[in-house]
Amino acid sequence: MAQINKHYTEIKENYLFSDIAKRTAAYTAAHPEADIIRMGIGDVTLPLCDAVIQALHAAVDEMSRQESFHGYGPEQGYEFLKDAICDYYAKRNISILADEVFISDGAKSDLGNILDIFSTDNTVMVTDPVYPVYVDTNIMAGRKIIYAPANEANGFLPMPDESIDCDLIYLCSPNNPTGAAYTAAQLQVWVDYAKKHDSVILFDAAYEAFITDGKAARSIYEAEGAKDCAIEFCSFSKTAGFTGTRCGYTIVPLTLVRDQKPLQPFWLRRQTTKFNGVPYIVQRAAAAVFSEEGARQIRDNLDYYRENARTITDTLDDLGIWYTGGVHSPYIWLKCPNGMGSWEFFDFLLEKANVVGTPGEGFGECGKGYFRLTAFSSHEKTKEAMRRLKNVFQK
Repeated sequence: MAQINKHYTEIKENYLFSDIAKRTAAYTAAHPEADIIRMGIGDVTLPLCDAVIQALHAAVDEMSRQESFHGYGPEQGYEFLKDAICDYYAKRNISILADEVFISDGAKSDLGNILDIFSTDNTVMVTDPVYPVYVDTNIMAGRKIIYAPANEANGFLPMPDESIDCDLIYLCSPNNPTGAAYTAAQLQVWVDYAKKHDSVILFDAAYEAFITDGKAARSIYEAEGAKDCAIEFCSFSKTAGFTGTRCGYTIVPLTLVRDQKPLQPFWLRRQTTKFNGVPYIVQRAAAAVFSEEGARQIRDNLDYYRENARTITDTLDDLGIWYTGGVHSPYIWLKCPNGMGSWEFFDFLLEKANVVGTPGEGFGECGKGYFRLTAFSSHEKTKEAMRRLKNVFQK
């Protein structure tokens, strides 16, 4: 008889955002007249920028001609995109080789798939609150998970505890869900810890493009020695609106060695075995993100979301509600007013203001009593949502 992977029975029955969708649908069915403003799921709302659309059209035209048609491509990505990514890092004085760059269909996939090259005996450390994918993929594999508490006391940026040993460390900065961002000096402490304990850092940099100054680090490789202990994941989803187009990349340094074996060939072997690569037309679109015009247009889009974040944080400031994030991140992590619980505040906000957010406890034990709002909406809806919030609490 076929045996199931019993670890699947250990994960939560429903994914956080499925719960949100069901509750929202139930409320909408009971109140069909309600004008619901969704600020929960971190999905972008602006269309792809013109430079990306033009690149897509040109690539589609190439696929219509025999002389420029593309079939199977290299599983690790086309050189034109890998070289563009290397140049992007070089502008920040970070040296990345093309052989270290792997193109994927998004950071989420690789953050789970990277576990294929590591033993299930490894102990994993994640911060709490945490992006659920880090936790669920490791529970599915049966790994032991250690939680590093993130809270107001440490600015939702936990630092390593030398008394704790772990093998794999998930870090996300700017963080999802809290919006908090590490400095290079803080990341250096994590890198030094990882090298001392022979750990590997899995660094999620999906939101690095939202960083607006030199105070917060945009890459783990800003820390000295990080290429000896860290794998970096990034995505075009939030940077360039590719949530529906799907493209990202993972950097596995050639100098990253464990058990006297370099990890880059392991990941290459995994990808060539289990992945056929990102479509040519999508990779051409992604390369346009790094063009001069594409970069300018994307900055405009990011500024649009940053303005939404300011609208939210200005409202919370006026109401005296504590929060973090919203500066280097599209996420605002607020403390539920009047001692409300996360799901209690979700229901309250849905009923009283017809606004949907994300309950903090869905991201972990330390998220209880907190709530996430996103800046991925239109100016009009963001302003209206904040007007409703003010109206509710000023009453």
